[in-house]
Amino acid sequence: MPAWRLCLVGLLTLLPLEQATAALAADRRESVIERASVLPRSHTLLVAIDGETVIDESFRGHATDETANIKSLSKTLISALVGAAIDRGVIESVDQPIVELLGDRVPADIDPRVNKITVGNLLSMQAGLERTSGSNYGAWVASPNWVHDALERPFVDEPGGRMLYSTGNSHLLSAALTEATGGTTLALARDWLGEPLGFAIPPWTRDPQGIYFGGNEMGLTPQALLRFGEMFRQNGQLDGQRVLSVGWIERSWQPRTRSFFNGDDYGYGWFITRIAGESVFYGWGYGGQLLYVIPSRAMTVAMTSDPTPPSSGSDYLDDVEALVGDLIEATANNDNETPST
Repeated sequence: MPAWRLCLVGLLTLLPLEQATAALAADRRESVIERASVLPRSHTLLVAIDGETVIDESFRGHATDETANIKSLSKTLISALVGAAIDRGVIESVDQPIVELLGDRVPADIDPRVNKITVGNLLSMQAGLERTSGSNYGAWVASPNWVHDALERPFVDEPGGRMLYSTGNSHLLSAALTEATGGTTLALARDWLGEPLGFAIPPWTRDPQGIYFGGNEMGLTPQALLRFGEMFRQNGQLDGQRVLSVGWIERSWQPRTRSFFNGDDYGYGWFITRIAGESVFYGWGYGGQLLYVIPSRAMTVAMTSDPTPPSSGSDYLDDVEALVGDLIEATANNDNETPST
């Protein structure tokens, strides 16, 4: 068995409570809440340890049961929908070429290399096509056909090459889900995630062809985000109900490439890093929409923030990671016997 898999299996095995976490002391809890409250853009903070919510706090007039724009954190949910589709046989595998799923949505006379782009390449941001994010985002969403525009962009690397973070990749997956099932991404999200996890998913932005935006503008409550993260932490199930296969959780959290922007590894819709010596898996949305899963501490952290921040303030993510580090340290055993993997 590969070393990464041995490590991941260890992380996915729920440790006994006495090994995984200690109670979050009241003084540490209040310190974390205070630090979160003074972050300049923070809206909500939720923390679950061993399945119990130990922090549920709101700031600046917001609430954890109110819908928030989770921005690019929705890419993590699109990835989960792809996993659910594979679990159900709707999509063959991560190796299936995306053109097979898109069918007539593929424009004529595209670069032949588009035929090599797989579902997995899109999930890991390794399509090789010019990005539709960053400075290219505005022109892309102003185009008359987002699927065509994403597929017709020039190649700047080969499929399977370096990570090129692009919202167009996730939108192609939303289009593929729409074409393969005959339903909308909204309907799939409600059936495959919202209903079994017990939370509502309101409609969000659609492209000119009516395809729900795959990778931005989705709205969820912070409480829903926490439940979604807890489902991943608990190997694809929650409250005794299976939502995703254990195999999909493993594949999602396997490092496949590395972000040029922050240096962290990336799997299928999840960034992978280490904080306070522990392996951490997280989803990230613009402005500070964040979901952290720390299996070794049986912990999930959800945080929402102002989704329209000023261009300055790039240290915000570092501040939030320091907060997560404090939570990890606060739940470490006094005897420090919990192993790091």
